[in-house]
Amino acid sequence: MPQTKPIVSVENVVASADVMQKMDLNEITRTFPDVEYHPDQFPGLVFRLKTPKTATLIFTSGKMVCTGSKSEEMARKAVKTVVQKLRKGGIKVKKDAVVTIQNIVASINLGGKIHLEQAARTLPRSMYEPEQFPGLIHRMLDPKTVILLFSSGKLVCTGAKHEPDVYRSVNNLHALLEEKDLMIYD
Repeated sequence: MPQTKPIVSVENVVASADVMQKMDLNEITRTFPDVEYHPDQFPGLVFRLKTPKTATLIFTSGKMVCTGSKSEEMARKAVKTVVQKLRKGGIKVKKDAVVTIQNIVASINLGGKIHLEQAARTLPRSMYEPEQFPGLIHRMLDPKTVILLFSSGKLVCTGAKHEPDVYRSVNNLHALLEEKDLMIYD
């Protein structure tokens, strides 16, 4: 049983969505003056929401990418809100968006230091080159995530598609670090 309980904070959830119809981005720009659309620089339109604080990219294909939310639920809500606002503004959106979570990024504090040199030799599927980057990169197979480990005991977990996968990854890794005596508690 690990000595400390990891403190996990979801920092960003990236979701893709599709309304399965063509979208007229110029019409959206005329209707919503706050959106950002510079087709000469980027093919998508940026639709920002204050609550939940997110940015949703909308493409002419009807596909969308929502970033900035702090949970799966918030990402789904943000896309739903964008579609509702478009409809309210007179933009015809026939179907509700089909939302898929693509990536969850979380920061974690294990509450103790990590012996990175030993961890690099002990953990499978790990890469540690301190001259290049101060963290150890660990690729977990189940759940399929990538975790950056820093000697401070802080971690960054990325690649999860569901929030429980973040916790499972972190707890699996924490237990392994303890089992292999790679944690240092003051």
